[in-house]
Amino acid sequence: MMKIPFLSLLLITAVSLSAQNTPIQFVNPFVGTQKMGHTYPGATVPFGSVQLSPDTDTIQLYDENGKYIPEVYSYCAGYQYLDPTIVGFSHTHFSGTGHSDLGDILLMPGVGIPQLNPGTASDPESGYRSRYRKETESAEPNYYRVLLDDPNVLAELTTTTRVGMHRYTFPASANAHLILDLTHGIYNYDGKNVWTFLRVENDSLITGYRTTTGWARTRTVYFAIAFSKPFKDYGLQPAKKEPYQGFWRRFDQTHHFPEAAAHELRGYFSFDTDESEQILVKVALSPVSTEGALKNMQAEIPHWDFDQVKREGQEMWNRELGKIKVEMMNEDERVNFYTALYHAFLGPTVYMDADGQYRGLDQNIHLADGFTNYTSFSLWDTYRALHPLFTIVQPTRDGDMIQSMLAHYDQSAQHMLPVWSHYANENWCMIGYHAVSVIADAYAKGIRNFDAEHALEACVATARNSRFDALPDYIRLGYVPEDKSGNSASKTLEFAYDDWCIAQMAKALGRQDIYAEFNARAGNFKHIFDPSTGFMHARNSDGAFLPGFDPLDTHGQGFIEGNAWNYSLYVPHEPEELANLIGGKEAFGRYLDSLFTMSLPDSYFEKTEDVTREGIIGNYVHGNEPSHQAPFFYQWSDRPWRTQEVARMIPPRMYRPAPDGLGGNDDFGQMSAWYLFNALGFYPVSPGNDRYVFGSPSVVSAELTLENGHVFRIETRNQSPENVYVEKITLNGKLLDRAFLRHEEIAAGGELVFFMAEKHE
Repeated sequence: MMKIPFLSLLLITAVSLSAQNTPIQFVNPFVGTQKMGHTYPGATVPFGSVQLSPDTDTIQLYDENGKYIPEVYSYCAGYQYLDPTIVGFSHTHFSGTGHSDLGDILLMPGVGIPQLNPGTASDPESGYRSRYRKETESAEPNYYRVLLDDPNVLAELTTTTRVGMHRYTFPASANAHLILDLTHGIYNYDGKNVWTFLRVENDSLITGYRTTTGWARTRTVYFAIAFSKPFKDYGLQPAKKEPYQGFWRRFDQTHHFPEAAAHELRGYFSFDTDESEQILVKVALSPVSTEGALKNMQAEIPHWDFDQVKREGQEMWNRELGKIKVEMMNEDERVNFYTALYHAFLGPTVYMDADGQYRGLDQNIHLADGFTNYTSFSLWDTYRALHPLFTIVQPTRDGDMIQSMLAHYDQSAQHMLPVWSHYANENWCMIGYHAVSVIADAYAKGIRNFDAEHALEACVATARNSRFDALPDYIRLGYVPEDKSGNSASKTLEFAYDDWCIAQMAKALGRQDIYAEFNARAGNFKHIFDPSTGFMHARNSDGAFLPGFDPLDTHGQGFIEGNAWNYSLYVPHEPEELANLIGGKEAFGRYLDSLFTMSLPDSYFEKTEDVTREGIIGNYVHGNEPSHQAPFFYQWSDRPWRTQEVARMIPPRMYRPAPDGLGGNDDFGQMSAWYLFNALGFYPVSPGNDRYVFGSPSVVSAELTLENGHVFRIETRNQSPENVYVEKITLNGKLLDRAFLRHEEIAAGGELVFFMAEKHE
């Protein structure tokens, strides 16, 4: 075993990063890990199945019966930057979501008598939890390191797509050990663990699985764990009594029974260690079987070279991040840009073994034939900007993601495309059927590595499904009635946009019958506009508008995660018609100005769902998604230059290179994708067509290297923090007299030049 003094190891790592001049140098994985960004700092590769990261989860609440109540919202990613203790390192995490799950297969090093319980933040000595100091913690893409104070163990993490690799540097001890906790999870309420199973195959290999219920109703993760050094002893223990008491009495007495199954299992594996001895661990995951996990380990890390795994993963990141090369006005903005691009490439994640097998929505094993299968589709968030970003810089992946959605549809008992799906489950989170937006947008932009006719069939079947949400009433009445289904105004607006997407794809494929049906449905937003208030307004099934209207309230008004001020702008497919409804270009401009400048009372923040002060400018909620297109709607008003002002005003307030630097959840990359488009100077207001609306770029220059071999360059002339207005734009030397860029113009390569000025015309 290698022996490296702690100080030397810390210096080596610090030098390795500072010596680089690559995109990963400008990524800060701690951005968003404090407060409500809900990101994680641990190791992963682009779109990787394994997200190996520390969990801190220190808040512990109990009801009157002493039952633990998890503090769900703060720990959606399992980690909060300011927490003083770490409970361990688990292998699966969501990035930036507003709900929690995962946190599978937790490992934690220790010294002394093994304690098979996690302990508490106030009393870490009562379990395997450890204190740590922030100055010993660091993170880079595909690498995380921290010195755990209590056992005096240096922990280092890196990954491949399907395997997590740990390197632990121990002090001299006759009682060094590693805890394996199959009970641990994020949002780990009582009863989440359905079953756990573990086999000790030999003195350096164990296998098993964990099945949970919760946000995903039935989710199984198989694993194989290999140790670089044989363990001298081990013990397995159920976390609570199991029905078959006779077996457990024998089990408790021997501690060496090589196989165990229980609702909740924990174990330890002991070693003798010399001073600064390193023990490495490989943890391979599979959605299919322990055999699949072993094959994944052999395929991806057949050796024990931790530094090679780290280096190869970081080379993957440099290739992906290097698809966009930027010069910014200062280093903070460069960190913002590349950290946003890093967050945008964290998911969806690969969900299949190295041989292409994966567990389907029907819980059977399937083979991904000719595509990579992906999971974790947070579609209510990501259809807006993340998937449109993929159409430019990840078109093959985006097409593979669509094939994954079509496989979901084929395996669905409801004959539905995914809504919010992960790990072979549909959790039905949020509203709309936004997979159709992703599909239509990809097709409009020339992505063809999926069956378009089958995709249109799936879109239509989803949008006609009589068992989904409020679709029968929506189809019958032309709107969702609030007395039949809550959040009805939001649903009406989002259904109408999705229907427009279906219409665009049907038109492109020559299906006039489908186009006519869904183009008519796309106008349903008009049915809930109330001219007496000037807002979108929920209606009951008798046609009457909901009484007690309050355009600022986010509860009981027919909206979800937003209010009438923001959601009334949710007509991305018909902004010109929306401006007409509100009263024309001048009235539309006044509406938008009011949105961005009004002053809100403190009581607003007390009753607002999923929104904090940090994520709001005036009454514009940038920390959540429904109004992300609003800054660009000025282009349909009498004051189009205001888009440029607002586009440059938002980022410094919502994106900073600090742990608390995000103005809301990153929502699996949507917040980051908004920043990236905005920095480049254009935004996909209406995914489903081929247009990007111009804003005001904050890059000095950018170079996009596309999969087709072309290069698209963006230049700004007279760029400065003060020069926010766009005087003119040229494309390949020719003046553009329109407010949008076409996707085919990007795909063809060329040069887009913004001429910036301090004043607008």
